[in-house]
Amino acid sequence: MTEQQPYTVLGQYPGFELRHYPAHVLAQVTVNAGFEGAGNTGFRHLFAYISGQNSSRSVLEPDPPGEVRFAETLAMTAPVLLEPSPVPGAYSVAFVLPADLTAPTAPVPADPAVSIVPVPGRTGAAASFGGRWSEANFQGHLAGLLGAVSAEGFTPLGSPRFARFDPPYRPWFLRRNEVIQDVEGPGD
Repeated sequence: MTEQQPYTVLGQYPGFELRHYPAHVLAQVTVNAGFEGAGNTGFRHLFAYISGQNSSRSVLEPDPPGEVRFAETLAMTAPVLLEPSPVPGAYSVAFVLPADLTAPTAPVPADPAVSIVPVPGRTGAAASFGGRWSEANFQGHLAGLLGAVSAEGFTPLGSPRFARFDPPYRPWFLRRNEVIQDVEGPGD
């Protein structure tokens, strides 16, 4: 079974679930592609990383000259996250690494496009939906989420994230997706 990013439900509101996501580590790549293309392009880099295109950090001493550390395969996690990058026209695509890894203990990516990014704990409003992985579907559900968040007195923080839980071969009508927006709100 695929490990999923842990979270604690803080409350149920009309149109969303309020969650606390503990600190975690991402394997992330930024791609200069449109919404639909970014997920596929970024996924290839990330899948290569978890499939062993990395150097294990389990050895504490530097490699002797001429020796190479063994690669490490990592468990696939869900979801795959997609969010707008600060670079115009680009998106960041990320896997949440297994919970037993930290930024210092995660294997070093062989691909320089892949970064290991520590993320502090945060509070997010999440709305689940099914269907296609399209920008129109994401934007429609994001608009609904932002309206619900505002109605409950929460303030959005940063960029929203689109979360894909299912493999591409899963029929579109059976897919689980989420839109997640970090928030601060009443009592924060």
